[in-house]
Amino acid sequence: MNAHCALDYAAAAHPSGQAELAPATEQKWLLRYLPLVRRVVSQLSLQANQVLDREDMEQIGLMGLLESLRRYGTPDEQFAGFAVLRIRGAILDELRRQDWRPRQVRLQAHKVRDGIRDLARRLGRVPSDKEILTHTGLDERAYQDYLQAESSEAIESLDALLGEGLEHLVDGESAIEARVLRERMLAQALALLNERERLVLTLYYQHELSLKEIALVLDVSDARVCQLSKQALNKACRYLTERS
Repeated sequence: MNAHCALDYAAAAHPSGQAELAPATEQKWLLRYLPLVRRVVSQLSLQANQVLDREDMEQIGLMGLLESLRRYGTPDEQFAGFAVLRIRGAILDELRRQDWRPRQVRLQAHKVRDGIRDLARRLGRVPSDKEILTHTGLDERAYQDYLQAESSEAIESLDALLGEGLEHLVDGESAIEARVLRERMLAQALALLNERERLVLTLYYQHELSLKEIALVLDVSDARVCQLSKQALNKACRYLTERS
């Protein structure tokens, strides 16, 4: 990714923005924090690569990084955590804008979800992947796509809740307080989870691994890590929604 060209594009895209940093200083910080963009793009590639190619994702992520700099001011040790949330949010916003899950796909996902719930009620337990495939008639690839999409929606929801909790602080108070609040909110949500669910979200949010990398760490299938992440994310979202 050409950060110098992307900086020119980003500045033109925000003609009315009042940058607190001089352009040369912005460019210096953009180059220093460019690895954050690449890390987030790698993390989200499982969800986004069917709609956006890597170069587009990096361009959008860089725009999120620039917005972070303009809202935060001179970076300190707390900046990276704030910027990661903004970068990821910018890419997820673009996915939503492009309606990356067409209506027919969303309806199909609802049918699959209802079918899995019905099967779980009948069995009185969580069904195995094999039982779900037999019950729903999905092949393994379609089932994995479904799980990835479900995880992506849950990630978007949790990111949005965490972001909403920061907005008023970033605008009106110190960015350090915003960072502390985000960490506290996430820690309280993690405390509700079982050990494996907690590990999945810790690896995703704090160590910034992709779902595929988490599957390798846990030595489980991609499908299983998608299931675990969705369970954990839904519990965290319910907790944060009740608190808001």
